[in-house]
Amino acid sequence: MSGSAALWLTLLWFGLTYLGLALGRVPWLRTDRTGVALVGAAGVLACGLLSFDEAVKAVDFATIALLLGMMVVVAFLRRAGFFARLSGFALGRVRSPKGLLAVTMILSGTLSAVLVNDVVCLALTPLVVHLTRRLGLDPRPHLVGLAVASNLGSAATLTGNPQNMIIGGLSGISYLRFAAKLAPAALIGLLIGYVVVLAAYRTALRAKDAGGRAPEPTGKPDRVPAGRRHTALLVKGIVVTGAAVALFFAGHTMAVVALGAAAVLLLDRVNPAKVYGHIDWGLLLMFAGLFVVVRAFEVHVLSVSGVDGWAARADPVWALSGLSAVLSNVVSNVPAVLLFKPVVAAMPEAARETAWLALALSSTFAGNLTVLGSVANLIVVEQARKEGVTIGFWDYCRVGVPVTLLTLVVGAAWLAVARY
Repeated sequence: MSGSAALWLTLLWFGLTYLGLALGRVPWLRTDRTGVALVGAAGVLACGLLSFDEAVKAVDFATIALLLGMMVVVAFLRRAGFFARLSGFALGRVRSPKGLLAVTMILSGTLSAVLVNDVVCLALTPLVVHLTRRLGLDPRPHLVGLAVASNLGSAATLTGNPQNMIIGGLSGISYLRFAAKLAPAALIGLLIGYVVVLAAYRTALRAKDAGGRAPEPTGKPDRVPAGRRHTALLVKGIVVTGAAVALFFAGHTMAVVALGAAAVLLLDRVNPAKVYGHIDWGLLLMFAGLFVVVRAFEVHVLSVSGVDGWAARADPVWALSGLSAVLSNVVSNVPAVLLFKPVVAAMPEAARETAWLALALSSTFAGNLTVLGSVANLIVVEQARKEGVTIGFWDYCRVGVPVTLLTLVVGAAWLAVARY
């Protein structure tokens, strides 16, 4: 195949794949983002743009293994009632609306820094709805705060969200160094998020729910399992998770640690089918497909595009943060991060670590812009809708837009200073 034909075929499959990711599905069909990524990868292979062996080498199995292991760990914690117990203990002792908002955001941000933020939102949303309903409060500010805080807190570590896991695998930055560089920015972001939610929902946070008696929740939050066996499972889950995080900070290979933690937890009497049901297999498959599509784009397009010259001159903080924030809201943050892989690789070696950190921070903070900005936001909105609480587009955007703009500027400024 000629170089020109390979170039145009790659642009075709790349463009169709990223268009499908931006739309969220294939028009007139029920093909979702996972299916779009799989079709794109299959098209690349069918056209001979990559050999099968090249496609296998393009997939970063360390990242997929890390995400899989963390999903298993979080699934066990949820089955053991960890989230229900912790949130019940932390939130059940607060009665003022502002205090409840603060505790909700602290809990969401802290848990999302250690565990995958999507699962944290899935577990905490019903609990927050039930508690606010019981106290006669408007659930909306607390739910928006939960979503915003999960995104902000997840920026602090490499295990906070899927895009950070990808960056950890591609960059080689250690868990400890990543947290040392970005945890302060995430903490500042949480403070900004709290202030913005207070300002945006100042009326709702001053009084009881003005809409009269709120409808009873239609669903149930995670139950708190009783019995000696569940208590032992909870203790085991906490110990294994704590040990895994300690090993992350100690510099051990994260994928191996995560899989080891998952293996230890699977050696139990818990029905493994219930654990597997909590794993987002579609996300793992989407990752694999995107690795293949982006590799073809890197080989046949970027290698002849002159990106090396631009990347060598580009500012690793401000230019990359701005582009990442825009692209993350067009095609989602995970595909955006993968697209920047060859760009960062073309930068001077001294600037690459800062570039990866800027990419991690901006792609995560940009997820707060709209309801569609991150999976965590969609989880909160959909879970709330099932409970009879509607969070409209403007309800979210009046918090998400200022939080995103402020945190992106503050985060970029922090990195611009912290890199020296």
